[in-house]
Amino acid sequence: MASAVDALLDILDLEPLERNLFRGRSPQVGWQRVFGGQVIGQALVAACRTVEDSRPHSLHAYFLLPGDPRVPIIYEVDRIRDGRSFATRRVVAIQHGQAIFSMSASYHREEAGYDHQATMPDVPFPDELPDESQMRSSTMPTMPPAVRAYFERERPIELRPVEFTRYASREPMPPKFHVWIRATRRLPDDPVLHQCVLAYASDMTLLDASLIAHGRTVFEKSIQAASLDHALWFHRPFRADEWLLYAQDSPSAANALGFSRGSIFDIKGRLVASVAQEGLIRQRRDEG
Repeated sequence: MASAVDALLDILDLEPLERNLFRGRSPQVGWQRVFGGQVIGQALVAACRTVEDSRPHSLHAYFLLPGDPRVPIIYEVDRIRDGRSFATRRVVAIQHGQAIFSMSASYHREEAGYDHQATMPDVPFPDELPDESQMRSSTMPTMPPAVRAYFERERPIELRPVEFTRYASREPMPPKFHVWIRATRRLPDDPVLHQCVLAYASDMTLLDASLIAHGRTVFEKSIQAASLDHALWFHRPFRADEWLLYAQDSPSAANALGFSRGSIFDIKGRLVASVAQEGLIRQRRDEG
């Protein structure tokens, strides 16, 4: 039986249709809409298939319509520019004749330069936190059913939250969240593939950080939540199958929109990527 990582690698292995046209599929797991991280990862794969000798250093994306997991997604790549140091691509994801997602990605040939970074937060390391089997036997039984269902299902990315107990309370807390992430088994050595896997994982848990200050979570039926835009910057090389700390905070929520930021560090404390996202966090009118 294929593992969740095998399934992830399969959905990231897009089918080429034409020179700048690719087809991606969604896992048939009963979801009502396509996971946003999947579309980000697949769009980045499509863009990378059209670039040589450079790696992505940033992407900026907008979610336009919910994706339909029952039908393939067509990715159309526009080769905006190929320069000596930088290249730019624009990708549009299409379903049912409509654009459901758009993304711009910039590529940069590696070169030497100045170097500084923020300090990694002082939080427990992953081996100091309960693993998934320990969480199932100890922490999970105290969590709401929707939270248990999310964290107990098989996934390609392992999550070890630091502040997991926030899900057991509606008490408002400072809007900060830390979670260790990694692929559940070793990935191929292609550095671009590791960037695409991290792009996939970067949409996990980030929007939920904007609800911490209000004692709510995206798992509640009373909350209508959806990613609207997403930006990701790659700073340093990393492996997505080794532990990465996803340090998240939310500086603002207003007008039913939550804004969240993320800094991603490797186990040695190197800042490898930064993320920003705004999303819908609307309280349903018929719910309390």
